[in-house]
Amino acid sequence: MTFLNAIIVGLKEIAANKFRSALTMLGIVLGVSSLVAMFAMTQGLENGLRESLVAVGGLQKIRVEAQTVPVEQRHLRDFATGVTLRDVYALQSSADEVDVVSPEMRLENTPVLSANGKYHRTFMTAGVWPVQLEMMEHQIAHGRMFNSLDDAEARNVCVIGTGIRDELFGRPEETGEPVIPVGRTMNINGVPFTIVGMFEHYESETDRKVRLERAALAAQTRAAGKEAPGRRDRGGRGGRQGNFAFWIKNNTVYLPLNTMWMKMKSGQTNAPAEPRLSNLEVRIRDVARMDRALTQVRNVLMVNHRGIEDFSFRTQEDWADQIQSSVKNARLSGGLIAGISLFVGGIGIMNIMLASISERIREIGIRKAVGAAGVDVFVQIVVESVTVAVVGGLLGLACSKLVVWIISQATPTDNQPVITFGAMAFAFAFSVLVGVLAGLFPAFKAARLSVIQALRYD
Repeated sequence: MTFLNAIIVGLKEIAANKFRSALTMLGIVLGVSSLVAMFAMTQGLENGLRESLVAVGGLQKIRVEAQTVPVEQRHLRDFATGVTLRDVYALQSSADEVDVVSPEMRLENTPVLSANGKYHRTFMTAGVWPVQLEMMEHQIAHGRMFNSLDDAEARNVCVIGTGIRDELFGRPEETGEPVIPVGRTMNINGVPFTIVGMFEHYESETDRKVRLERAALAAQTRAAGKEAPGRRDRGGRGGRQGNFAFWIKNNTVYLPLNTMWMKMKSGQTNAPAEPRLSNLEVRIRDVARMDRALTQVRNVLMVNHRGIEDFSFRTQEDWADQIQSSVKNARLSGGLIAGISLFVGGIGIMNIMLASISERIREIGIRKAVGAAGVDVFVQIVVESVTVAVVGGLLGLACSKLVVWIISQATPTDNQPVITFGAMAFAFAFSVLVGVLAGLFPAFKAARLSVIQALRYD
C-alpha cells in the first residue's frame, strides 16, 4: 500500500465513523486552538510591554535614585547628600557619554488636585526642567511647555496630561466638545497653578478603538435626546485604562523644578537646606555603550559625593529583561496547559485506533495472507492516526481566531492578542507529533498480529 493510499484509507475511516471521529478530533481541535490562543495573548502582552518601554524613553535611559548608604559606609551617612542639582551639573560637564540629564523632584505624599469643584489624587506630580518633555517622549497638544524663565522666577504654572483634564474638567467623549483647560487654574495641595499646556492623549491601539466606539455611541445617544451611558473601565483597572505607562503619562502634572522647591517643598518640616531630587533621568548617546556610560556616570557621581555611594542605578535594559522573562514564563506555563490538552487528544486518537484495529483484525489477517509485511500494516495505522491529527489540527487552526475572540471578550486585556504564523505552525506541528505518538502503540499491536489467529477471528 502506497503512502497516498494509506492517507485515502485514513480519510475513509474518518468518514465511515463520523461521530466517533469528531469526538476524537475534538481534543486535537481544542488543544491546537488553545495553543495558538495562548501564543496570541502572550504576543499581545509582549507588544504592549515593549510599546510601554518605548513610550517612556527606550533603552537609552538610566535612572539615578537616592539610596541608603551601604553597610560598610554607614559611619558616613551623616555626610550623604542624596541626589542634588550638583550631580546634574557634574554629569553635564564631565560625562561625555551622557546626552541629556533631567532632574525630577516629587512630593513625598500623593498631592490633592482640585479645580472646577472636583478633587483628584494623581500618581505623578513632579517639578522638572523643560528637557523632561524630550526625556519622557511627551508631546504638547495644546498650549506650551513652561520654559527656563518660568523656572528661574518660580512661576505657578503647570502642564497636565489628559487624565487630569478628564477628572477635573470633564471628558470630551461625555461633553461632546473639546475640553481644553489651558489658561484655567488648578490647585495642588491648595496652592493655585495656572495650566499653560496639556499633553496629547496616550493610549494603546486597543484602547483607541474602545474610546472611538464609546464616543460614537455617546454621540448617537445625545442625538437621540437620551442620557449618555456611563463609562465602563475595560479590564477592571479602576480607571487605569490602557497600558500602565500610558496611564502614567496621561495622569502626569509637571511644574517648574524651582517652583516645586520654593512653593511646595522648602517650607515643609525637616526640609533640607539644599534641594534634593527624587531622581535623575539620564539619556546616553549610544545604547551599545551602556556599560561604559554606567561606569562613567558612577565615577562622576562618586567624585561628586566624595566617595559615598548613596545612589543607585536603574536601567531600561533591566525592564526589557523583565519583559522577556515574564513573557517566557507566560508562554511556558500556557504552553504546558495547552500541551496537556493536546496529549489528551492524542489519547483519544490512540483509543479510536485501538478500536479500529479490533474491528479490522480479519482484514489485517487477509492483507498479511496475500503478502503484506508487518511494516506495511504498521505504516498504514500510523498514517491513519496522523491523518486524524492533521484534520483536527487544521480545524483547530480554523477555530483559533474564534477562541482568541472569546477569551478576549471573557477576560478583557489591555493588549490586543496577535496571532502569528509561527505560533500556528508550531501548534500544527505539535498536533502532528501527537498523532504520530498516538499511533505507535496501535501500529505495533496491528503489525504483530498472527496471520492464522487474525483469519480465525470472528
